[in-house]
Amino acid sequence: MADSSDYLAVNHSNWESRVGFHEQGYGLDTYRNDEFALSGVVQFDLPRLGDISGLTAVHLQCHIGTDTLSLSRLGASMTGLDFSASALDVAKRLADDCGQSIDYVEADVYSAVDVLGVGRFDLVYTGIGALCWLPSIGQWAQTVSSLLKPGGRLFIREGHPVLWSLCDPREDELVVIDFHYFEQPGGQLFSDPKTYVDHDGELASPTIVHFNHGLAEIITALMDNGMQLTAIEEHQTVPWNALGAAMEMVADGEYQLRTRPERLAATYTLQAIKQG
Repeated sequence: MADSSDYLAVNHSNWESRVGFHEQGYGLDTYRNDEFALSGVVQFDLPRLGDISGLTAVHLQCHIGTDTLSLSRLGASMTGLDFSASALDVAKRLADDCGQSIDYVEADVYSAVDVLGVGRFDLVYTGIGALCWLPSIGQWAQTVSSLLKPGGRLFIREGHPVLWSLCDPREDELVVIDFHYFEQPGGQLFSDPKTYVDHDGELASPTIVHFNHGLAEIITALMDNGMQLTAIEEHQTVPWNALGAAMEMVADGEYQLRTRPERLAATYTLQAIKQG
């Protein structure tokens, strides 16, 4: 187990070292050259998002802002929050290049209420690969609830905790649970010299502290903080190749198990409303 007191510094260094590779590997010119382009993550959930035009929304852990930009293009008044100054620099340039007015704020998720205020937003949005960097799902749920107006909505698509519990890709392509499913103090240390986009060279800070949270833990934390679950859907696809040769691309940048994909819930989309 890692020392949870160090998780923020370790993960911050890791994400800062990813930014240059992601700026090159995210296909940002697609957004600059096509005023209607949306990120694959947002495009996937368009039927579930519904009409968000006119809503005041915050994207937590927004990274370089491709999802944030996409939500802005759908008509929401967007704020993006992230702890990486380098990522926000890229996000701001992208928004400016695309003519979108987006307010970007540098802060850790757990400090979001301090820097953004209580009850400001109609919508809190969180995208793929966010919760696994946070040690306490209860504190996250409290933050989400505090940011929302009464009647405001949380929308999140995230890697499934079953996916996060699987071991690294195996040569025999077996899908094997090796890491914890439930939230554990201290998290789990990993080291990977590469990030999830193709690139030359290695990360300057390859170590991360990873935290898993069971699906019931997530839902219960939201309920305990005044949120009412309104929708949850599990998907057998994920928008990156998480398991090497065991997965194949099926459509629009989504991957699933090459054989019997119904075995794995790879991601989920969850929606909840803050009760009055």
